[in-house]
Amino acid sequence: MISLPILYRDEWLVAVDKPPGIHVHPTAFSPNEDSCMRMLRDQLGQWVFTIHRLDRATSGVLLFALNSDVATAISAQFAGREVKKRYLAIVRGYLPEGEQRIDRPLREEPHLPPAEAITVYRRLATGEIPVPTGKFPTSRFSLAEVLPQTGRKNQIRRHLAGISHPIIGDVQFGDGRQNRIFRENLDSRQLLLLAMNLEIMHPVSAKILQISAPLPQEFRKIFAAFGWPETVVPRW
Repeated sequence: MISLPILYRDEWLVAVDKPPGIHVHPTAFSPNEDSCMRMLRDQLGQWVFTIHRLDRATSGVLLFALNSDVATAISAQFAGREVKKRYLAIVRGYLPEGEQRIDRPLREEPHLPPAEAITVYRRLATGEIPVPTGKFPTSRFSLAEVLPQTGRKNQIRRHLAGISHPIIGDVQFGDGRQNRIFRENLDSRQLLLLAMNLEIMHPVSAKILQISAPLPQEFRKIFAAFGWPETVVPRW
């Protein structure tokens, strides 16, 4: 079994760099499949408590508590919107310049009413692949910094798809043609959404704790193909 890269650890918390393609915890549909919770429990030799979720296809910072009281305290920070989260995404098309805001309620489940959902994003860079798309002689893409203000299910993916800028590699909400262009031209086959930064108040020390995930190889490959320096991503 692979080990999860540890980004931060103390006696109360542990943060890992979640790889794509693995659930955070076992699901009813795949109870025996590897999950980050199970893998980390075996890796540390102790029980861990989930605090938040990342989609199976998303990679990046994933935080666990090492006891239930700490899990409850940090869960309250998430519920109170006190946690700062920053993602990187590569999307179809050229996003507008400047900071943008999507304020569109989303249903968590079909039987529930829409709940408030807010996503702030900013274009960091643009790139093209010489494959015609629609009226354009090339296929256009943007690198975006995404700051979700709420935490609805699939929020970033649904919000960006809703403004016609779906994330590349998204097989559920994305654009199959653009995904295929990335597969065939850049050998990229995963969801290009990275949970890059997480900031909380440490529940014991009361100090601000910032945790960052490194830029994964899949993103580095695409940065190189488009000529984007890693410095295009601002320090947090």
